[in-house]
Amino acid sequence: MFDAVLFVVATPIGNLGDMTPRAVEVLQSVALIAAEDTRHSSRLMAHFNIKAPMISLHDHNERQRLQTILDKLAAGDSIALISDAGTPLISDPGFILVRAVREAGFKVVPVPGACAVITAMCASGVPADKFVFEGFLPAKRVGRKQKFEALVAEERTVIFYESTHRILDSLADMRDVLGEDRYVVVARELTKTFETIHGDTLGNVIEWITADHNQQKGEFVLLVQGVELESSDGPSPEALKVLDVLLEELPVKQASALAAKITGEKKNALYQIALNRK
Repeated sequence: MFDAVLFVVATPIGNLGDMTPRAVEVLQSVALIAAEDTRHSSRLMAHFNIKAPMISLHDHNERQRLQTILDKLAAGDSIALISDAGTPLISDPGFILVRAVREAGFKVVPVPGACAVITAMCASGVPADKFVFEGFLPAKRVGRKQKFEALVAEERTVIFYESTHRILDSLADMRDVLGEDRYVVVARELTKTFETIHGDTLGNVIEWITADHNQQKGEFVLLVQGVELESSDGPSPEALKVLDVLLEELPVKQASALAAKITGEKKNALYQIALNRK
């Protein structure tokens, strides 16, 4: 039905009812399906009576699969790329393949559908006109804190993925850097039976999730509301003078927090200035 096309096909993130008719049609018609995990995807294929053969394509073998896929496209076959759930390439493998296929002159066609980032965003209640997606947080605390420090003054909504094993540690690190009053939404198990979308200040969210072990299970999307736009005038000269004095003796985080307490200026603004002056 299709000739020499790579289809990038979104699949459900939980609820099988979110599989689009077009996605089923494409997967039933292609000569080959490149799946992140063929064992995982075989259940989806069986549910929709999709008989196309599958090969694995994941982080560890993507480059090795390129020639096989390019050869099949050159022979006139069409191929579909899927991930374990959601839209391929969004914190999943596929970028190397898609770029190589395009550079080889073949057509790449998206088949849109479920995506955890967008699903969480539209139901979160945080500003959605501008946002930045950071993918999975670093596994180690030092890396996580560095990531949060780089985003402390971000005015857009910031979105992360996190796993059940690190959710409490990541929220604690987020609180340490961004402050317990920053508004955050925890979205877990989206479209599944135990879907939860809960928003509050970081301090309250940590209390809530710590008190209920069930809320620590599953796949998480974390949405952090950006800082408020600062006035064009910025901190007063007096506040900057206080900040400079404190920076001579204290680390950036402590100096900016203390300067904010003394002067009444916003801590995030002083923190960003302090980072630039150190």
